[in-house]
Amino acid sequence: MKKISDRINRSIRQGLISSGLLALAIMVMGGLGFWWIDPRVESFNDGIWLAFTTAATVGYGDHVPSTHASRVFAVVVVLLGLAVLSLVTASISAIFVQQEEREVEHSLLQAIHASQQQLERLEAVVARLEAAQQMQQTGQEASTTSAAALKPSTAAGTPQ
Repeated sequence: MKKISDRINRSIRQGLISSGLLALAIMVMGGLGFWWIDPRVESFNDGIWLAFTTAATVGYGDHVPSTHASRVFAVVVVLLGLAVLSLVTASISAIFVQQEEREVEHSLLQAIHASQQQLERLEAVVARLEAAQQMQQTGQEASTTSAAALKPSTAAGTPQ
């Protein structure tokens, strides 16, 4: 169980790293693209900023695509950015959900263990009760047999 948990944990972290690197690559490529395509984007930093605000669909308005080519490029950046930023968000959420699942699993295992112990105690009580009942029944049979042996016979011709 521990190995499976470790594998899942590692794959989630790898997914976060991979999607984060992919998002970074898209931002850098988007920044370069805007810097080369749009004449109003004066620096690589402005291109990165435009790529980020476009991919995150924030659009502050301080930098906007000014040519048809840069607008088409902005659509591509939006689509890629939404997909990749969603992956980053999903990876971060998976880490939180996994931690909560581990806590729930731990509490369930504790409850199961407690239930097993309680069941074992109840089985022991039932076994003692059955033994006591059996002893009581054997004691009643013995007293009935001894009482019958002490009782005078009511056979024919015997006075009572």
